[in-house]
Amino acid sequence: MDNKIAKVALAMMQKNVGDIKRIEHSLKVYGYAQLLGVAESLNEKSLEILELSALLHDIGIHVAEKKYGRSTSHYQETEGPPVAREILTSLDFKPETVDRVCFIISKHHTFTAVDGIDFQLLVEADFLVNSTEDHMTDHQITHFAKNIFKSESGLMYLKLLFPHIDF
Repeated sequence: MDNKIAKVALAMMQKNVGDIKRIEHSLKVYGYAQLLGVAESLNEKSLEILELSALLHDIGIHVAEKKYGRSTSHYQETEGPPVAREILTSLDFKPETVDRVCFIISKHHTFTAVDGIDFQLLVEADFLVNSTEDHMTDHQITHFAKNIFKSESGLMYLKLLFPHIDF
């Protein structure tokens, strides 16, 4: 993890102070995202966007809970980008990087909006973590694998996590 990524991870943890579940979720998604990005041979810029998106994809949850009393996907997508923009801008990331990360965060539960490999791999990494954290059924996992997963590496990881499911 380079120094700028480490600073983003720290900022994410500070925004989620005391919320172990959300901190660990973001770090697990980051871990899978990084592995997927390397396995799928992303270039340096796309890998950075993927890693930043993974660390910050749920950064709007606390704001949504305070504002609306819940953190449904719509509220996460609405409230996350301003917080992410603040963090990334303060750490001097390039405007185009900030804009792309904020776009991905603003749509990370809208699977029809996936428009690039960086976004696709974030969705897959998030699902890999959610599938176990949320104790998804075999049917849910199979449906997602067939309809959402596109990368060979993501499917391989899914098969390794759930070898009893015939994808």
